[in-house]
Amino acid sequence: MTTAPPVVEVIRPSSHVAEVWLNRPDVRNAFNEDMIAALASSFAGLAQEPDLRVIVLGARGKAFCAGADLHWMRAMAGYSWEENRADAQKLADMLWTLDQCPVPVIGRLQGDCYAGGMGLAAVCDVVMAVDSMTFCLSEARLGLLPATISPYVLRAMGQQACRRYMVTAERFSAAQAQTHGLVHELCSAEDLDRRVAELVALIVANGPQASRACKKLVQDVCAAPMSAELRSETARRIADIRASAEGQEGLQSFLQKRPAAWLA
Repeated sequence: MTTAPPVVEVIRPSSHVAEVWLNRPDVRNAFNEDMIAALASSFAGLAQEPDLRVIVLGARGKAFCAGADLHWMRAMAGYSWEENRADAQKLADMLWTLDQCPVPVIGRLQGDCYAGGMGLAAVCDVVMAVDSMTFCLSEARLGLLPATISPYVLRAMGQQACRRYMVTAERFSAAQAQTHGLVHELCSAEDLDRRVAELVALIVANGPQASRACKKLVQDVCAAPMSAELRSETARRIADIRASAEGQEGLQSFLQKRPAAWLA
């Protein structure tokens, strides 16, 4: 009896690096309830690994993610309001799990990135995309709206871009996605893996706890008003990490012109 391949594949090139692959290439990695559950479970598990320094989120096949699976959508057509709410909550919770993962996440994007796929892209800390790919917030075309992904896409692209692309449901290019902040860097399809590997190496070379602390700092400071409390909190955080074993090792290795211990 042949075992079906996992809808999400987790590969460990080393103890410091994890690769999470959407693995439904025959349907352009479209979401269904199994993929949503597998993504949530995979990232929840990886978040508990203290030695993990970076996660690469990629997709098998020609597309990154084409949104919702047609068979799944047909099933949802007969759902009650309560069933729709419960189903949508699972997607919302999965995106939250990815967004709140303490480990830096690199998005490796190619092909189409539509609807829920844009939510996945928006929760990544660094997004590397092939320059020929296309993006789309396509929900309105189906009489729907991108509600569960909206907090992350709005944060990444800003209000004005989302006002256009959510209401028009038009496709837009990788260059436009970069202009609006969803994508950090574009490259050719041939260079994608090389550039992702270079980003992985950069993050692995940093202080492991410092990288996590930087990610948390961005999340917390962006959500906080300018205040005396914020000044106090940021001062506390730099004092904490300066006094930590990793901070002390980083400073000493710099002053002594030697590699830091975490590079061993």
